[in-house]
Amino acid sequence: MAELTHLASRLEQSAAEREQRFLRRPRLHYPPALPIMAKRQEIVRAVRRHPVVIVSGETGCGKSTQIPKMCLEAGRGIAGKIGCTQPRRIAAITIAHRIAEELGETAGRSVGYKIRFQDRTAREGYIKIMTDGMLLAETQSDRGLTEYDTLIIDEAHERSLNIDFLLGIVRTLLDIRLELKVVITSATLDTAKFSEAFRDAPVVHVGGRMYPVTVEYMPPESFSASTDEADYVEMAVRAVDRLKSRRQHGDMLVFMPTEQDILETCDKLEGKHYAATTVLPLYARLPASQQGRVYSVAGPKIVVATNVAETSLTIPGIRYVIDTGLARISQYQPGTRINSLPISPVSRASADQRKGRCGRVQEGLCIRLYSEEDYEARPEFTPPEILRSNLAEVILRMVYLGLGDPARFPFVDSPHPRNIKDGYETLLELGAIEQRGRDYELAPLGRRMAPMPLDPRISRMLIEAERERCLPEVAVIASALSIRDPRERPPDKAAQADQAQTAFIHPDSDFLTLLKIWDRFHDPAENLASKSRQKKFCEEKFLSYARMREWGFVYDQILSILTEQGITAGPRQRREMSPPLYAGIHRSVLSGFLSNIAVHREKSMYQAAKGREVMIFPGSALFGKSRPWIVAAEVVRTSRLFARTAAKIDPAWLEELGGVLCRYSYSEPRWDRDRGEVRAKEKVSLFGLEIVSDRDVAFGPKNPEEAHRIFVNEALVEGEVKEPPPFLRHNLEIQKRVREMEEKLRRRDIMAAETAIADFYARRLSGVYDLRGLEKRIGQAGGDGFLRMTEKDLILLSPDETELRDFPDEFSLGEKSFSLSYKFSPGVEDDGVTLRVPFGQIGAIPSEALEWGVPGQFRDKIAALIKGLPKSDRKFLMPFAETAETIVREMRLTTPSLYDTLARFVKQRFGADIPASRWAAADIPGHLKMRVAVVDPEGRELAASRNIEVLRRAGAVPFVPEQSADWKTARAKWERERLESWDFGPLPESVPVGMFMTAFPGLEPRDKGVNLRLFSQAEEALAAHLKGVETLLAARFAKDVEFLRRYLVLFEEYKKTALYFGGFEAVENGMLENIKREIFRINLRSREEFESYGETILRSLFEKSHALREAVFKILDAYGEVRRAIREVETATGSRRAAPDLCREVKEELEALVANNFLEVYALQRLIHIPRYLEALRIRLSRGKVDYEKDRKKADQARPFVEALRRIEENDVIERGRAKPKAPEISPEKKKLMDEYRWMVEEFKVALFAPELKTAFPISPKRLALKIKEIEAKEP
Repeated sequence: MAELTHLASRLEQSAAEREQRFLRRPRLHYPPALPIMAKRQEIVRAVRRHPVVIVSGETGCGKSTQIPKMCLEAGRGIAGKIGCTQPRRIAAITIAHRIAEELGETAGRSVGYKIRFQDRTAREGYIKIMTDGMLLAETQSDRGLTEYDTLIIDEAHERSLNIDFLLGIVRTLLDIRLELKVVITSATLDTAKFSEAFRDAPVVHVGGRMYPVTVEYMPPESFSASTDEADYVEMAVRAVDRLKSRRQHGDMLVFMPTEQDILETCDKLEGKHYAATTVLPLYARLPASQQGRVYSVAGPKIVVATNVAETSLTIPGIRYVIDTGLARISQYQPGTRINSLPISPVSRASADQRKGRCGRVQEGLCIRLYSEEDYEARPEFTPPEILRSNLAEVILRMVYLGLGDPARFPFVDSPHPRNIKDGYETLLELGAIEQRGRDYELAPLGRRMAPMPLDPRISRMLIEAERERCLPEVAVIASALSIRDPRERPPDKAAQADQAQTAFIHPDSDFLTLLKIWDRFHDPAENLASKSRQKKFCEEKFLSYARMREWGFVYDQILSILTEQGITAGPRQRREMSPPLYAGIHRSVLSGFLSNIAVHREKSMYQAAKGREVMIFPGSALFGKSRPWIVAAEVVRTSRLFARTAAKIDPAWLEELGGVLCRYSYSEPRWDRDRGEVRAKEKVSLFGLEIVSDRDVAFGPKNPEEAHRIFVNEALVEGEVKEPPPFLRHNLEIQKRVREMEEKLRRRDIMAAETAIADFYARRLSGVYDLRGLEKRIGQAGGDGFLRMTEKDLILLSPDETELRDFPDEFSLGEKSFSLSYKFSPGVEDDGVTLRVPFGQIGAIPSEALEWGVPGQFRDKIAALIKGLPKSDRKFLMPFAETAETIVREMRLTTPSLYDTLARFVKQRFGADIPASRWAAADIPGHLKMRVAVVDPEGRELAASRNIEVLRRAGAVPFVPEQSADWKTARAKWERERLESWDFGPLPESVPVGMFMTAFPGLEPRDKGVNLRLFSQAEEALAAHLKGVETLLAARFAKDVEFLRRYLVLFEEYKKTALYFGGFEAVENGMLENIKREIFRINLRSREEFESYGETILRSLFEKSHALREAVFKILDAYGEVRRAIREVETATGSRRAAPDLCREVKEELEALVANNFLEVYALQRLIHIPRYLEALRIRLSRGKVDYEKDRKKADQARPFVEALRRIEENDVIERGRAKPKAPEISPEKKKLMDEYRWMVEEFKVALFAPELKTAFPISPKRLALKIKEIEAKEP
């Protein structure tokens, strides 16, 4: 009863309030001259009778200001306010003031307005003018829009996203709120479509105040032949020329599609120098002061504008319109997520709007630079924005408001399913929604984002910035991205603008460039408290003052929105841009623009998501720089695909931010014995871009089934476990025993297949893929008994035990026993039985003992021996099988040799005289011949053969002593590291290791100091030791070496020739290293020797350094002379055939004699002779060019010895004074002989071609021939 009483009281109060609102409603006044007044009664009646009324009226008819009052006259505005939406803030403010003025009031009482930053409405007001975005925002707190009893959707022809969304909400509300009235108004509207959408709502058409407008069509073909290919800019200029030539009076308006077209057109028109005519550009980015000139400039003017002049601005005094019929129309492509701005033909409605710009003050003329057929073929209206836009923000709000699927929402024009899909993908990218089957729900992030009246990408950035603790900075950047770029770059002052804005530029981030602009503008040090100072600053820095103020408004609004959501940003305080702060800011930006990442390819080109190729926008700070990864706030196509507002990022940030969007793939799964798990290489991609390559990860959690298979097969079946658990050791031992049975009996039907073993484990360890899981499963089972195998689990066919005993594991010889191993692998080197003999005990094995083999092979071996005999012998032993059985059954050991025993038995039993040698030579399968392997102390094979005599003849069987236990013991005793002086005892040439090995101590150079090491080879030890001694001596005489470094330098005249040898620095370094080798590389074996030698070498060090430098100077001189002589001969002899051959031979000898690394190859004692050899080459060249035939004869004398030298070198004897790396081991004596021969050949050339130079020792062909014989006779 109390509830009924309360309800009745509220009803009475509501009725009283409605009565008071009715009595207080303002008195209405209408301007009688407006065209809409002719339709006043019709509109009032329609509003009273119908829930929806559509009013189509031309621009200027008065619909925006009068229809709200007509709704009041129709009794509306009493139960709730009359809400009227406008697409632009300036329109909302202007209309509210105009209506209030006509009602005799000021705005804010009966009539108020609400825009983004201002709310000038009263609770008791009747008419509320607002932007369509504000009404949309109100639906979040008042889904039924119960504040209003009437809604007027003005300028509906623009069909923006907000307008279409509102129309859809209104269509839904009309079914719920039967008392609601809706008026839809427009200048150009597809009235039939709207009427049908709103259940055949009545349409009221209102005319406008228009003077007659003549339309002339001037398509390209209407111009002269010379302009057939003229573009629309040129055509527009020609059209202006025609009007001027007719002396037509009145202002002109030229419509162009782009800013660049406008600037080009203005430039061409100004070049015409029309009398007393001002040419003015007009486009959205033009500074407000320059936009205002279209109203303030007196006298004739030509305005060149984009479609901003089509409906948004009305320019007074226009009599002529020249229309290109083109505009940049935003088009979103969901497949590539690109906001494209192509130049496209405008609709017929837009063309008519342009025509209407010139019939307002007098008769007008509209020149269309296209044909009438073109006009008629165009669509009547521009497609609604909802059909060509990213629907992410709309979808987010719809999901938040519970309005259902956009595909089923009552839009006037339903968006394409592909666009809806792309909107969902954007929200999934941002983490705002989650998919549940076929439906979508708000994710926790989305619940925070949806109440924010911001673009979802912006709200996502802000939420991430809160987590990254950089919200003040990102709020500034987010507000900057919500407005047009505040920077201006007037075409006539581009260079000055660039210079003025240099201080703002951040080299790695356009976002931080915006932040620096903000910081400078709000820096107290700039003293910009007054508007005049702010304007002056903006003028000096080429910034738009209006946009800077708007930026501040947007920033304040964002802070207000954040505060409403319980997020405190705090004031922006400048702080150093540290790497963590940079990372936090750009991770926040990334969270909102994740699909706009790109990886550098070349120059300013980047590979972006979905295989697109983008270019850094030329205005970006990153243009022309190579940053490996970037993110951009915008990817837009104009002349090409550009990434605008970009920054360098770290790809390591992407995986966490990408979350469920990342795609993972795995390759090369493998068992990791050390880690006890299956590992794989992981690749991570985001939007088709690889962000992580070949990361080593545990494979089990990624693919449990495949990891389980690999674990079972490689870890358990193959036993690849670092520390096998007890059950596995048990099972592997059983497997080994059973496998040995197969190897011995040469069968493959005893042991179960590996697949059966794998099945054994797989059945018991389902889901286990690593050792940790294995341990857990064993723990759960209370032990590993369930995993232990028996021979029954592994044996398919049990072998005979007696047969197995004939294949023993050891081979006994007297008191010694040697192990036997078996392998059943036909064709493989170790197939059959192998006797394993320790190194050094090969002499203990009599070859006769090996002839018998093991008992289990005896029958097969006898049969094979019979078959292997010559046919002449075999015929006595037929039938073979019976003969073999008789031999096996009856023959007894009578001699150590099987073959001797066979020869005696066969002669006695069968009467066949087959000597032992023929039995031994019989060709039998390899596995029936016992293989002997010599092994090291650790059991590793060193050498093996089925003929033990081969092993005996080989003598010292090579093996790797370093791997033996004795060697390791010796190393522990002798070896030391990081020695920087000789503070250790004497180093003998060799030391014994164990019973059979010898080690060779030596010093081994390291980056700092030396290591004392044991070597297994004497020559290797000596080579390392010499370098080690050199290192220690060089360290002791470091100051002297440094002095020599400064002394051993080339004079200027030698530096050009030094280029042939790697440059002067290479030659200088070569001299220093040469003298160090000459003096320091000596075989010292004790500290006493080291100290004694050190006390005697200083004098020698400097004397030899001087001699070396002089020798090198002479070599460079002589080398340069020979080079110059070659060039002179090549140049002077012209076409003579002899010169090329002679020059080629001299060049080859020159390069062979003085190679690039000659200072590394030759010791000082050899270097002093090189200048003489070079001089001999020069003399030969000078004489050869005069008498080539004589040179040939001398060359023929030298050729046999030169070829012998080449043959020796090709046989790895010597190579420019040194043994080749792959040279066979040769004795020092033979090496010395070969080196002597090399220089005997050089001396012989001196004697032949330049005898006046004298030779270093007597030389003749006979001496050379004797030396060759001596070399050939010398053993290696």
